[in-house]
Amino acid sequence: MLDLIDRVMGLSVKAEDLGFGHMAARAIVMYLALIVLVRSAKKRFLSNATAFDFILTVMVGSVAARAMTGGSPFFASLLALMVLVWMHWAFSIAARNSPSLSRLIKGNATLLIKDGVPDRDALRAAHMSLDDLREGLRERGVAEPSEVAEARLERSGKVSVVKR
Repeated sequence: MLDLIDRVMGLSVKAEDLGFGHMAARAIVMYLALIVLVRSAKKRFLSNATAFDFILTVMVGSVAARAMTGGSPFFASLLALMVLVWMHWAFSIAARNSPSLSRLIKGNATLLIKDGVPDRDALRAAHMSLDDLREGLRERGVAEPSEVAEARLERSGKVSVVKR
């Protein structure tokens, strides 16, 4: 059985010697494995809600690609993917139960506008111009900062707005 899997997926073949069939078999197995992994992870990680979630998305893509193209051992890479998803899951639970860990891992929201007045120091710290802020407001259907009770740059990088 192991010999058949090796022949079909090219597990003992150098990366440059992988054929179309090997790549197709690896793609199928990786696709199915990623479906299982993504379904076992929390739903938010694919939305890249925070930098914490985005990092997992990039790492999963990178490790999966290397396994499919023969750049790293296939089944060792699958194990690495499982460990990454498990670590993300564990850190998410820990961060949910610890506000200080949550701030460390996921960051904080930044208050950009209070009672219609933009906070220029907060904008500077967030590397945002007034034009960037206005763009974020327009995306939320607000024409002017004076219409805003509060606006924040959320941990996701999106601007949230509470109108007056």
